[in-house]
Amino acid sequence: MILIVDDDVSVHASLGLLLKQAGHAWAAVPDRAAATSWLGKNPCDLVLQDMNFSRETSGAEGLALLREIRAAHPDLPVILMTAWGSIPLAVEGMKLGAGDFITKPWTNTQVVQSVETALGLARGPGPDAPAASREQLDHDFDFAGLVGEDPGLLRVLQIIGRVAATGASVLVTGESGTGKELVAEAIHRNSRRRGGPFVKVNLGGIPTGLFESEMFGHVKGAFTDARTDRVGRFTLADCGTIFLDEVGELDPASQVKMLRVLQDRTFEILGSSQTRSVDVRVVAATNRNLRDAVESGAFREDLLYRLNLIAIHLPPLRDRRGDIPLLARQFLHSVMAAHGREGLELSAGATDHLKAQEWPGNIRELKHTVERAVLVSPGPVLTAANFREIAAMEAPGSARDPLPPVGSMTLDQIERAMIVKSLKHHAGNLTRVAESLGMSRPALYRRIEKHAITV
Repeated sequence: MILIVDDDVSVHASLGLLLKQAGHAWAAVPDRAAATSWLGKNPCDLVLQDMNFSRETSGAEGLALLREIRAAHPDLPVILMTAWGSIPLAVEGMKLGAGDFITKPWTNTQVVQSVETALGLARGPGPDAPAASREQLDHDFDFAGLVGEDPGLLRVLQIIGRVAATGASVLVTGESGTGKELVAEAIHRNSRRRGGPFVKVNLGGIPTGLFESEMFGHVKGAFTDARTDRVGRFTLADCGTIFLDEVGELDPASQVKMLRVLQDRTFEILGSSQTRSVDVRVVAATNRNLRDAVESGAFREDLLYRLNLIAIHLPPLRDRRGDIPLLARQFLHSVMAAHGREGLELSAGATDHLKAQEWPGNIRELKHTVERAVLVSPGPVLTAANFREIAAMEAPGSARDPLPPVGSMTLDQIERAMIVKSLKHHAGNLTRVAESLGMSRPALYRRIEKHAITV
């Protein structure tokens, strides 16, 4: 049963018909007092509530009802309905525990997807459910490419399995090289959209001036060099999943444009006034702390809440050392054939050595290290000595603190200095520079331009 709380009877009728067509029973009440009374007497699966129930437009009534629902029914999902002008109010509601918010005027597809997602998440196992084994997870889901048996990873896989079947937006966080793209692919493979497209977008590599063209497309003649029509990434991802990598790199102007399409799944192609709709599931990823970025004013709070319906944090490799031998062997087998060196093995000493390292570049660094060992080691068995030799070739170790004194450099100065140092170390090879810094080539280009570095 879904409870609609709104003082407008026409909203009751339209939402009620929509919910009935989607197979849901519903009831409607006009205000906070009636909602509280109804919930005290009837079972309910979800509340769909407006933020104002009278001439008052502050939203205080809606927030008061939300607080009451959270206190009396902490596990009952609530979806807020609000006008575009009161989105900050909806964000406040998300902080109080609302699961989602829908802007008026809504689209029917948007309402149904939001309701189905909230109900799907509520029906899943709770956070205190017993942890599943790797064998059980692999039996129930397709987690190809996600290697490991560490309890932290298994919790991540369990969350992926739970949310994949819903339409929930997912924000994947973690350090560079932890496998965020693999998680996004797993979410898509295990979803009802698995037969649709999976479109990857590196937002860190899209210049601000090309953002609209890349994401939404353009028509011929939209700007000077627009000689043909271009299909945008959101259109390409229709009926599938779009993976927004490095979402923390979006500039403020692009954040506003992204928020609108994520809010109601509509956009305008550059050079056209016609509004287009898209049916797409959004998975975003970042290695930045977006809450810190919100506090500093670098990232919009409403966009964070739109992306962050479900958060998945990937642990760094140093926190799942038991998986290092499994990952190393997988990488060994994958690169042997590529380099014509079949029959190689890892010694016990080599796996112990690998487990003892800190791996600041995480899984990506481990993969590159194993590949270099395959290339330079002459024998059939890779030993700890082989890996130490590779480390010595990269850079001499040092026991001193490699960071400058606190207060002596800003983060921008440190970033610029490290890029310059990496360029010198790798003799200007931008691919190796990007890999060593744990970023993509387009992201490296943006930082080189930002810091006015001569390559």
